[in-house]
Amino acid sequence: MSDTGFKIDVFHERCMGAGNCVDAAPDYFDQSDIDGTVVVLKDVGEPGDEAKVAEAAAVCPVAALGIHR
Repeated sequence: MSDTGFKIDVFHERCMGAGNCVDAAPDYFDQSDIDGTVVVLKDVGEPGDEAKVAEAAAVCPVAALGIHR
């Protein structure tokens, strides 16, 4: 993918609240105070941040995150 930004997809029904995405990309993800599931802080990625968001998607144990152009 080029360095022009990207879209972040979250499949909330899959999220189990592991928090790995928050550890990998805290500028993009947080956890709900209610149930611990993912809260998206930015749904469009900034140029240069693709690697850390891709890592967040990769470390999700239930594949609740995706990125695309």
